[in-house]
Amino acid sequence: MQNTLVDGVLWYVVFLFSTICHEAAHAWTALKLGDDTASRGGQVSLNPSPHIRREPIGMVVVPLISYFAAGWMMGWASAPYNLSWARQFPRRAALMAIAGPASNLGLVILPGLLLRVGVEWDVFSAPHAISFSQLVTVTGNEAFDLPAKLLSIFFSLNLLLCVFNLLPVPPLDGSAVPLIALPTAAARGYFDLLQSPMLRLVGFLLITRGLGSFFQPILAWAVGLVHPGMRYG
Repeated sequence: MQNTLVDGVLWYVVFLFSTICHEAAHAWTALKLGDDTASRGGQVSLNPSPHIRREPIGMVVVPLISYFAAGWMMGWASAPYNLSWARQFPRRAALMAIAGPASNLGLVILPGLLLRVGVEWDVFSAPHAISFSQLVTVTGNEAFDLPAKLLSIFFSLNLLLCVFNLLPVPPLDGSAVPLIALPTAAARGYFDLLQSPMLRLVGFLLITRGLGSFFQPILAWAVGLVHPGMRYG
C-alpha cells in the first residue's frame, strides 16, 4: 500500500508538472505572437493553481481515476486563446499549437540523457520488460530506485504527451500543423473546419481506439536509445 501511494505521488507530480509546462508553452507562445487571452487567465505560469482552476476534472479527477484503474496517469488541461486572432493569423496559431508538444519533447530529452548516462556508468541496466515506470533496473545501490522510477515516468509520460498531441486529428495540437504551409485563405477555411464539433468527436473516437496500438512501438524504439542493442516490443 505504501509503495502504491509513493508511486501515485510520483506519477501525479510528473503529470502535473508536464501538463502545466505544455499549457504554459501554449500560453507564452500566444502572448509573444499577439494574443494575451491565456496570459490574462494566468496560464503563462508554472503555478498549478490557474491551470487546475480552469480544468479541475482533467487535472485532478481523471488522473487519479486513471492511475488507480490502469496504473498510469492521463488527463488534460487547456489554455484559452482568441479564435478571431487565430483565424486572422493561422501560422501564429499553428506555432502556438506546436509549442505544447515541443515542451514535452524537451522533458523527454533530459531524463533520456540521464537514463543513458546511468546505463553507461553501470548505475542502471536494461529491465526484462519495460513499463511506463520502469525503463531501467538499478544495478546495485537501492538509493537509485526512486530516481530511476522518476526519470522513467518523466520520459515515458512526456513521450506519450508529445506523440499523442502531434496526431493530426482535431482537437489535438497536431491538427493545426498544416496551417503553417497553407495559403492564408485556405488556412482560414481549414481552421474553420477544425472547429466542427462533429469532426472533433470523430477525432476523439479515433484517438481513444488507436492510442495503445501505435504508442507501444514508439516507446520501445525510444527505450532502445537508452539501451543500445536491446530490442523491445
